[in-house]
Amino acid sequence: MLATLFGKKKLTEDKAANIFVNSLIQVVESSFPDIVDNIKSDGEFIETPSISTTDSDKFLMIVLAGNLKYLSRHLSASEEIILKGKIIEKFGIVYGLSYIDMKAIVDEYSDFIHRVNHPSRNTLYGMSKAVFFKYKLGQYQDEYFSQLNAPSPILLKRMDNVMENFLWDWDMFFDKYKFNLSDT
Repeated sequence: MLATLFGKKKLTEDKAANIFVNSLIQVVESSFPDIVDNIKSDGEFIETPSISTTDSDKFLMIVLAGNLKYLSRHLSASEEIILKGKIIEKFGIVYGLSYIDMKAIVDEYSDFIHRVNHPSRNTLYGMSKAVFFKYKLGQYQDEYFSQLNAPSPILLKRMDNVMENFLWDWDMFFDKYKFNLSDT
């Protein structure tokens, strides 16, 4: 209420990137053991998948790449490029990688999501399929889906429900903050 009385808080791309990166890392690190438990206990698997609770990097990159795809719905092309660049730069710092190396990883995951999801354009669905393939879950399903190396529709729907929790609410974020390009 007060935010609407006094206007939105102005945020540079650097601060916006910090908020996004820190929040995303924190939520993935704190919830990944629950994700692993959820996958391991899914009734669609005939054998318990072998996933370590410490193997969250692939999941984090899928969540990052998927969330970055949604930015174009909320920002102009130039704002999107700048904010994505800052986010990638910040992730690079966290992982001790150069911007170019981190961008290559994000691009690889983004391309992977697109490939496994083709011809659909539903990013959430692509993120769920990316988790399925990156963690090699096909081998743990019944023989039919295992031979197809495709997720069962029931498993995919459950994964969609899980992945929804990792989509950044850009609408709420931009309702609260006014994105202000800095002069840097």
